[in-house]
Amino acid sequence: MIYPFKRDIESGLIIINIEIDKKYDLKMVLDTGATHTTIDSNALYLLGYDLKDNIGTVEIETANGIIETEIFEIGNFASLGLFKAGFQIQVYDFLAHGIFSDYNGLLGLDFLEGTKFCIDTQNNTISIN
Repeated sequence: MIYPFKRDIESGLIIINIEIDKKYDLKMVLDTGATHTTIDSNALYLLGYDLKDNIGTVEIETANGIIETEIFEIGNFASLGLFKAGFQIQVYDFLAHGIFSDYNGLLGLDFLEGTKFCIDTQNNTISIN
């Protein structure tokens, strides 16, 4: 299947629509350099998740050093025709750490694990096999 994506005009970032719990739509940046999917804690809170319900924490290395993120399990997480039940994501408070973005997080390679995909930047599409 082939899925179109939008590009952020200024940055060139690949913007992907995702769906959480079959009812919430968010926009995330596809980050093929990110091992794990990360969402802004403020977005998760606005979706009705209790931020005290994390299932643990983990330290990750970023371009700016090591940070600690919380881990949440999302009941239903879907994008690009793929569906993950019980998908674990990292949650980080973007605003508290001076990160201002029009997007709700990063879609990492963990979501695409086990999937053959091709990003066509000429036609702004992603092919999923």
